[in-house]
Amino acid sequence: MSEVNAPARRYHSPRRKEQAAATRDAVLTAARDLFVGEGYGSTTVAGIARRAGVAVDTVYATIGRKPDLLREVVETAISGTGQAVPAESRDYVVRLREAERAADKISIYAHALAGIQPRLAPVYVALRDAAGTNPDCAALWREISDRRAANMLKFVEDLAATGELRTDRPAAELADAVWSMNGPEYWVLLVDQRGWTPGQFAHWLTDAWCRLLLTAGHAKK
Repeated sequence: MSEVNAPARRYHSPRRKEQAAATRDAVLTAARDLFVGEGYGSTTVAGIARRAGVAVDTVYATIGRKPDLLREVVETAISGTGQAVPAESRDYVVRLREAERAADKISIYAHALAGIQPRLAPVYVALRDAAGTNPDCAALWREISDRRAANMLKFVEDLAATGELRTDRPAAELADAVWSMNGPEYWVLLVDQRGWTPGQFAHWLTDAWCRLLLTAGHAKK
């Protein structure tokens, strides 16, 4: 059979995909290290490329400009994977929504935070500091903070569906209280500055949120 009119063959290379993923990981790791260690303003794309062992054009082709790099560093720190993952698709959120008791939902979330914050808090603090002088960082800071606040309202509404949420305070107020305590700044205060262990932090949040958010009969885990 003649090959002249045969459809073009698609070339699939697992090795090429692995190499691309490894390059992306190297770029993001280099960007994270520099953003946290030197600050956003002092970090350059050329410096990231040098640290990752790739060409500057490779950084642009793999991720994008410096604001794009910061966004990806933040998003992957939240997800714990090499890609951004929507909140509703994260494993702990799925488990949280499947749990029947409000106290169990709170415990799942508190322990998930204790796993997320070691990688997220340094990046988040770097973003916060950069937001004071850089418009791109300020916009990303507001976006992430607002998204987290919206997710906390969903979390409180999920607790309310169990019938165990206190009703003497507005749901939005309770969500804001959770938002203030699940931020990386709270982790930095207790773990980095006061020397708490991640487990101690998770147990504290579980107990504090059960007492703060639930009716008296359900406030104990």
